[in-house]
Amino acid sequence: MEEDLPKETEAETKEEDTALIEFYSSFKDLFEFFCLNTTIHGTIRLVCSNSNRMKTAFWALLFLSSFAMLYWQFALIFNQYWAYPVVMSMSVHSEPKMFPAITLCSLNPYRISPVNQDIAKLDNLARETLYNLYGFHIPKNTLENVSIDFSEENPGKVNSSKFHLHRNIALVKMGGKVGFRLCNTTGANCYNKVYISGVDAVQEWYRFHYMNIMSQIPSIIKMSQSNDHIKNLIYSCQYDGEPCRTSDHERFHHPVYGSCFTLNKNGTDEFWKAFKPGIVHGLSLILKVEQKDHIPLLSTTAGVRVMIHRHNQTPFLEHEGFDIRPGTKSTIGIKQDEVSRLGGAYGVCTNNGEDVNIKLVYNSTYTLQACLHSCFQHHMVKNCGCGYYFYPLPSGAEYCNYNKHPAWGHCFYLLYKELTDHQLICFSQCPKLCRETWYKLSAGYANWPSTKSEKWIHRALQADYRYNITTTNSKDIAKVNIFYEQLDYYSWDESPEYNVTLVMSNMGSQWSLWFGSSVLSVVEMFEFLVDVTILSLIFFYRRLTAKRRHKVSSPPKVPSVSLTLEKYRYIEEGLAMDQDAEKSQTSYENPSFIPDEGLPTYSKYNKYQMPELYPPVVLHRFKHQEDQGTHQDPKS
Repeated sequence: MEEDLPKETEAETKEEDTALIEFYSSFKDLFEFFCLNTTIHGTIRLVCSNSNRMKTAFWALLFLSSFAMLYWQFALIFNQYWAYPVVMSMSVHSEPKMFPAITLCSLNPYRISPVNQDIAKLDNLARETLYNLYGFHIPKNTLENVSIDFSEENPGKVNSSKFHLHRNIALVKMGGKVGFRLCNTTGANCYNKVYISGVDAVQEWYRFHYMNIMSQIPSIIKMSQSNDHIKNLIYSCQYDGEPCRTSDHERFHHPVYGSCFTLNKNGTDEFWKAFKPGIVHGLSLILKVEQKDHIPLLSTTAGVRVMIHRHNQTPFLEHEGFDIRPGTKSTIGIKQDEVSRLGGAYGVCTNNGEDVNIKLVYNSTYTLQACLHSCFQHHMVKNCGCGYYFYPLPSGAEYCNYNKHPAWGHCFYLLYKELTDHQLICFSQCPKLCRETWYKLSAGYANWPSTKSEKWIHRALQADYRYNITTTNSKDIAKVNIFYEQLDYYSWDESPEYNVTLVMSNMGSQWSLWFGSSVLSVVEMFEFLVDVTILSLIFFYRRLTAKRRHKVSSPPKVPSVSLTLEKYRYIEEGLAMDQDAEKSQTSYENPSFIPDEGLPTYSKYNKYQMPELYPPVVLHRFKHQEDQGTHQDPKS
């Protein structure tokens, strides 16, 4: 039985030593354990060279320097990653694809019948202006009085208010330049629109008055889709050797570029899908190119304006496209490129424009030009009180007219200058598309028809398309071939130059370079920091509790009655006699006992609470306890 007790005691001791969570008793033990057991190179030198302080200092300095260099390299890595650089990768694809949309314009705007009289007044003012500037009279037969009526296709859209031409906005010479002046409402601030070339000045001056006149009708006039209207521009149309279908086309009248026609507008008809490259499998057009201008001071170019663009996109003919010269055969080869941008942190782009703050005024898909024009139009309505005529209107707005808005021209040219100088916020609010299609064009030209074949071609066109042969219109035709040079197309895709995988790889390389360790070494370092934190909290808690334990509490309140000197002397003498008697008894029982004068004596009276450190306080306390707990009345 006695042998079992030590075994149980030994087992309990082992259980106490083997705790569930062991911890360190000091920072020194923690640091030595880490340096001796970690896989980070060089740390063991901090312990092994403990006897040589110079080596210890050297290795400590080397370790800290390596640590600093490591995290400096980490900072460079993260700075490069947070810059979000991109790299363009090119890939080649080959597959059948839809033929692009083609927009053709005659470059010969019509005189619209509701405003024909006002345009005639402007022509008379232009004759006077040219004579005053250059002494030249425009022949009356030059300015034709041919107009078209669009009321059937656009009912109820004519502003019947009477228009007054402002003759005070005149074209004059200004210090060797030619231009005109526009002022604000008060006349205190004026803007001079001047040009070095008199030709440009006359066209811009005429265009400004023309916009005010045309503000009475819509800017884009829808025309009838009948074949008679189509044949006014296109004599012949073939695609891949077959006559073109008119199932997916649109015709409209532009106030500057005249009668326009868009083929394959939405790209939904499988007829326009390209399966083979080459001229034979492309689009072949014979166009009517009129040499007579209906408004010669507005349009001075003879030919056809052609623009190749994406489907369901508004053609911005003033910014894109090219002109076809009369009496020529133009061969246009197409190469397609696709660009894919990352967006987000890597750049600013939009998928479909829904996340753009600018509301488009065009009824088409999002493009950068559509957003810029819409932004400018919104600024025009906000700052000038009316809209620019050549752009569609936002809801509730009206076009600018100097009869209603006398200072709109001054406001417009200042605002447009801010746009061209990139001072408006439109360029920051209109991002590019994240996925965009580009068309690269290569062109070749030749005279057509040739001198030998001119007569029979004209006879054939006369028989097939009611083409009238005169001596003046022998060059009023042109031929255009548009085709895919190849079905292969390049795809340019953005990808992160510095992704997470590369960052981790570079960090691992730097860690191995400076410390020769691995990911588990990082875990060891993290564990060491956690242990340091926990040990610091433990020491802080112990110190805090120790301060609370040794803090002397304030003495309690005691009654004013104090012990008398006689009672205190009686207690002291009684305690001394008891202690002497106890010593004598101990010496009698054990003669060899020699009391140790260095140790405090002990008696049975130690169970009473005696005065210890502060006699005045303890005396009162003793008296107070006796009064409350042990003191009894002698009478009781």
